[in-house]
Amino acid sequence: MDTSQPEASPDQITWKNRLVRWAVVLFVAGGILLIPVPEGVDPKSWRLLAIFAATITGSIVQPIPGAAIVLLGVTALPLFRVMEVKAALTGYADPVVWLVLAAFFISRGMIKTGLGRRIAFLFIKAIGRHSLGLSYSLASTETVLATVIPSTGARSGGIIFPIAKSLAEAYESRPGPTARRLGAFLMTSVYQCNVIVCAMFLTGQASNPIIARFARDTTGIDITYARWAIASIVPGLLSLLVVPWLIYRVFPPEIKHTPAASELARKELTLMGAMKWSERLMLIVFGLVAALWITTKWHQIDYAVVAMLGISVLLITGVLDWDDLISEKAAWAVFIWYGGLIRMAEALGQTGLTKRFAEAAAGLTTGWQWWLALASLLLIYFYAHYVFASITAHVTAMFVPFLIVILAAGAPAYLAVLSLAYFSNLGASLTHYGTTPAPIYFGAGYTSQRSWWTLGLITSLVTILIWSVIGFTWWKILGLW
Repeated sequence: MDTSQPEASPDQITWKNRLVRWAVVLFVAGGILLIPVPEGVDPKSWRLLAIFAATITGSIVQPIPGAAIVLLGVTALPLFRVMEVKAALTGYADPVVWLVLAAFFISRGMIKTGLGRRIAFLFIKAIGRHSLGLSYSLASTETVLATVIPSTGARSGGIIFPIAKSLAEAYESRPGPTARRLGAFLMTSVYQCNVIVCAMFLTGQASNPIIARFARDTTGIDITYARWAIASIVPGLLSLLVVPWLIYRVFPPEIKHTPAASELARKELTLMGAMKWSERLMLIVFGLVAALWITTKWHQIDYAVVAMLGISVLLITGVLDWDDLISEKAAWAVFIWYGGLIRMAEALGQTGLTKRFAEAAAGLTTGWQWWLALASLLLIYFYAHYVFASITAHVTAMFVPFLIVILAAGAPAYLAVLSLAYFSNLGASLTHYGTTPAPIYFGAGYTSQRSWWTLGLITSLVTILIWSVIGFTWWKILGLW
């Protein structure tokens, strides 16, 4: 008699999986609530900790999309009498949230006008006659775009990835037997460069403004747009030079010379024709926003106002219309996500629980030299990204606690802040789910998971070395510690 069980339908599997994930979220919240409230801690603060921990856990395991999880967390704050509804919603008035939202809209303009593609093809035409040059040209494009566009999905998914894929296919390199001709190298190399670029600018990816906010709230250090870029420029550019070359050596493409790529770029530029008026306006706004962000110290216009000014110009001139803005789903999801997380993190910091954590954790590194504590904790922080599916989840869960412990060990404040800020991004190199573009590049099918993880680990060793040796030295020269 056949005793096997019938196969579960896809819907049953989905619901079972979702229920398990919800169980994890509820277990975290319930586990904290079942612990007796420590002496001297307000019960409201303890409930806030439970809601915050459950929200972060939900953002990691995602029984529903991350933004929806945060919305549930925000709803829980007034529902469980943690704070008044007005207080719970104040995160959405934070300038950081509006900065990220407006910058996402700017990325929409880069894609809509075709300016992003034009920049990419100009780089490919100039230095794309060799497969390594192709990687450098796409990395250069990403670097330029990241000076204003924080959406890695828009940069990589909307501009860089389609071009990389078309270049691979131009040389008959597709998933399967021909993957190693060119596509496997391009996908892994370009993604690793994307992670480096994320670390190089305050607008490198959407969580960086939150990192800056956490750093300011915890230490009083204000990492401005210019300061972030100046501190990262030397280790960042060196990493962009070394990492593609490293992958080229350990995971080489079969096709080394790619003159057809340069010719393809020339043809694409010819088809695009002269710059349209919309492209010119987009370029002007792009340059204006970047220039105003760099010079904030002199004119004192808030970053968010600058970004909103850029969007206003694009709307007035017709480069973008209102439908473009309301249809930008990723931007609004980030708005919901960040507004809620910023408020909860800020409120948690005001409860004194983080101070208690620092006092308790400081004992772990008692008697250690500060540099040994810093090195050990940075490595733990970096490789903890194996369990995170986004930089945002990693940052909101671990940045402040690790910063507090490192400071308690006696490390210079600027060194602690900068190293954690950059490592928050660089850790995304490890896996095929480390940040938004990872599933895009890995999902193209050119590289096995084993190869992807192996190359991610190798790359991590090199970037850690560059940013901790060259980076620390550069910051010392700048007088930051």
